[in-house]
Amino acid sequence: MEIRGSLDLRKRQVLIFLVLLGLSRADTESAHYSVAEETEIGSFVANLARDLGLGVEELSSREARVVSDDNKKYLHLDLLTGDLLLNEKLDRDELCGSTEPCVLHFQVVLENPLQFFRVELHVKDINDHSPTFLDKEILIKISEGTTIGTTFLMESAQDLDVGSNSLQNYTISPNPHFYIKIPDSSDRKIYPELVLDRALDYEQEAEIRLTLTALDGGSPPKSGTTLVLIKVLDINDNAPEFPQSLYEVQVPEDRPIGSWIVTISAKDLDAGNFGKISYTFFHASEDIRKTFEINPISGEVNLRSPLDFEVIQSYTINIQATDGGGLSGKCTLLVKVMDINDNPPEVTISSITKRIPENASETLVALFSVVDQDSGDNGRMTCSIQDNLPFFLKPTFKNFFTLVSEKALDRESQAEYNITITVTDLGSPRLKTQYNITVLVSDVNDNAPAFTRTSYTLFVRENNSPALHIGSVSATDRDSGTNAQVTYSLLPPQDPHLPLASLVSINTDNGHLFALRSLDYEALQEFEFRVGATDRGSPALSSEALVRVLVLDANDNSPFVLYPLQNSSAPCTELVPRAAEPGYLVTKVVAVDGDSGQNAWLSYQLLKATEPGLFGVWAHNGEVRTARLLSERDAAKHRLVVLVKDNGEPPLSATATLHVLLVDGFSQPYLPLLEAGPAQAQADSLTVYLVVALASVSSLFLLSVLLFVAVRLCRRSRAASVGRCSVPEGPFPGHLVDVSGTGTLSQSYQYQVCLTGGSGTNEFKFLKPIIPSFQVHDTGKNMGEIENFRNSFGFNIE
Repeated sequence: MEIRGSLDLRKRQVLIFLVLLGLSRADTESAHYSVAEETEIGSFVANLARDLGLGVEELSSREARVVSDDNKKYLHLDLLTGDLLLNEKLDRDELCGSTEPCVLHFQVVLENPLQFFRVELHVKDINDHSPTFLDKEILIKISEGTTIGTTFLMESAQDLDVGSNSLQNYTISPNPHFYIKIPDSSDRKIYPELVLDRALDYEQEAEIRLTLTALDGGSPPKSGTTLVLIKVLDINDNAPEFPQSLYEVQVPEDRPIGSWIVTISAKDLDAGNFGKISYTFFHASEDIRKTFEINPISGEVNLRSPLDFEVIQSYTINIQATDGGGLSGKCTLLVKVMDINDNPPEVTISSITKRIPENASETLVALFSVVDQDSGDNGRMTCSIQDNLPFFLKPTFKNFFTLVSEKALDRESQAEYNITITVTDLGSPRLKTQYNITVLVSDVNDNAPAFTRTSYTLFVRENNSPALHIGSVSATDRDSGTNAQVTYSLLPPQDPHLPLASLVSINTDNGHLFALRSLDYEALQEFEFRVGATDRGSPALSSEALVRVLVLDANDNSPFVLYPLQNSSAPCTELVPRAAEPGYLVTKVVAVDGDSGQNAWLSYQLLKATEPGLFGVWAHNGEVRTARLLSERDAAKHRLVVLVKDNGEPPLSATATLHVLLVDGFSQPYLPLLEAGPAQAQADSLTVYLVVALASVSSLFLLSVLLFVAVRLCRRSRAASVGRCSVPEGPFPGHLVDVSGTGTLSQSYQYQVCLTGGSGTNEFKFLKPIIPSFQVHDTGKNMGEIENFRNSFGFNIE
């Protein structure tokens, strides 16, 4: 590739050399052709073969070609037809510029033999360019005092076309002041001149805008325009003038310092330094200079110090405007200060009473006056206090008011009043002033002491220690100070037989009650007395309350055995036939307890026996019964020790000793015990007790028979009429158990129990058995009933 490139380069060099050599030998004659610029590519220029007198075949065989001086291929030779064609669009203005005529030189080269022909191509101009101004705007400054006829040079337009297509004339838009003149020029170029035809006035028209138009000679002609800006220069022929001689403004007195008040603006028709205006105060007082300031350039009047309507209501300010040439104008500024509601009402107290008695009515509390320094509605005021207060305001004269209580006060309801006197003006926004007065209500002794309760119930356990605190009473007094100091005292009892002074005492200061001596429930169960409370007012007031003291029982009494009587007399011997069936009632131990409640609940227990298992004691009623059949082997004499125990905490107990003698029948004579040797006096006493005991046992036996029958009837008709028999069922407490070893009583053993606790007489009702006691006979008629009787008691007979 590099070798081929070098060969082509050599061929070109040889060709150029041959062309130059041919030019030196060429004919002096040349062919002339013409073409209009901007002609399309491929357009026909001439038939070169015909013009050169050559055949088409000769052009081809001799390798004819067209070569330009600048080595550019503007033309193309068609060897088949001999036509010379345009190879590209030609732009005359680009090729030749302003040169006329525009000629392009070419050579036609023929080889074998080498021969050259000169060709000239004239490029004709067409009107394809409009006149153009290099400046889009032409600025001309003319003083308003310039004389008429003065000319001003202006820049000319440019046109790339030549000849008749070039620039030919200038025109300007119609106006009353200027016209265009085109002077003669040695270089035959057209230059426009602007001529002043009428005097200018800056104040009327400071700036004139005209359109300059350049026209060429084409057909149709083309044109170009530019803007001519004429600025009229001013001279100082006008003084500053204010649009009005008097300015009035209203300024609220709360306008902040530095804020804008008004702008005073004067006009000067002149321009430049002659139209520059400066503003100043003249003939201004010191107050004006301290309060206001004016901007010398803009004419803005600003606030320099605060305004106060209450001091100065208006200001008159003279303002002068001076231009740069020394001419001046004057005006007056009137500033009216507007009042705003900037002063709250003021309250002045002339007299005041801060303490009034509670029983006084229409008492003068305070005398005061109100004032507001503002004017108009801003200075008008209303005065008020809170609602729902026992006080009212009463106007007197001018702006004076009195504060008076409207009725008698009650210190106990409210001991202190905070009264707020509110004074409000009618301005916008409304301002108010509040003055607080604290009124204290002094106390009078109009309330008696009141107990916290009308009656008090105190509980004291018996056997208490002397001086024991048993409770307190309390009374309060709604008064204050000494009127509320309460002392307590015991009032005389309503029962004259009650030794109150020896039972209780009271602390006069705090109402504490003390028991003076030990109390005994069995002797005194409760008592009542009245307590008085008296204040220390003058006159003193008092009240009273009822105090009830209930003595609580303590387990301080052991059970006492009534039967059998436990003394040194001859013991009582119970006779039991050896033929007695199990469950035979031997006797009953009867005991009582001086206590109450559960402290008096008694239970019985066989503590000792000569022969264990032969006798048993019912735990709840003390009945002693046989536990099994008697035999001949059993000893005749038996000694039983029964333990009687209450249900207190801790429990107390007593014992009863019984002597039982087994006999074959009641006809056997009574055998006294060897140990018994009582005296005659003791025997009589023992006889009495024995008779009482036997009567009690007989009564209990009859009652048991009746209850047993009732229970049988209830059981038969329980399904039809439940509730007719109110005999309780179920196990008794664990400590009230039978000694037979069964743990609880069977359902056949039922007792009527009545235990009253708390509000009753606290008595213990003995347990009453409801089983009968039958005589034992060896008749077959009663054997079935006896067997049922044995089974109902739960005894096991072996």
